[in-house]
Amino acid sequence: MSEGFQPRRGGGAVATFTGFEADLLRSLASQLVELLRNETAAPTGGADPLEQLLDFSGPTTEPDDPVLARLFPTAYPDDEEAAGEFRRFTERGLRDNKASGAVAVIEALEEAGLPEELDADGLVVDVELTVPEAVVWMKSFTDVRLALATRLGVEDGDEDYWMSLPDEDPRTHVHDIYEWVGYLQETLVEAVSDPGR
Repeated sequence: MSEGFQPRRGGGAVATFTGFEADLLRSLASQLVELLRNETAAPTGGADPLEQLLDFSGPTTEPDDPVLARLFPTAYPDDEEAAGEFRRFTERGLRDNKASGAVAVIEALEEAGLPEELDADGLVVDVELTVPEAVVWMKSFTDVRLALATRLGVEDGDEDYWMSLPDEDPRTHVHDIYEWVGYLQETLVEAVSDPGR
């Protein structure tokens, strides 16, 4: 397993992944992009010229998918109209930002030598991130973990439950990935926060 991220000389972070690990990260980021870009909002066709110019035609209701609902929570739970307006003006941009961050993860992995089709044993992928790039990765790790936690039903304080699952339970493998991404995120934060360690 990867040792996570280490400080990079001059700032930022570096990490060495096996081909399998890098491909897994790419797959997680790709699934996130697909989820974020899967639902497209229809334009509202409003008559206001400024609104048409700025294209505030985002969705006004909470997404049906529980992962998307977790990624884009309702801003005003007690005011449906205000929540809808807030979502209409912000969700499209937030989706684009999250998708762009996940794409940046994919591109960095491929630029570091991860081939389109993983077919070589012993492949090693060295990733170097500047501080701004590291921040993008941190945010994408958060999104991936939220997605995995939502699909699995992870809750605060339920570590004993996950530890008790047998190895053959398919949820165990996915939970291991969830924990691994959390570990990568933690080491990335530490590497960027304390470059002299």
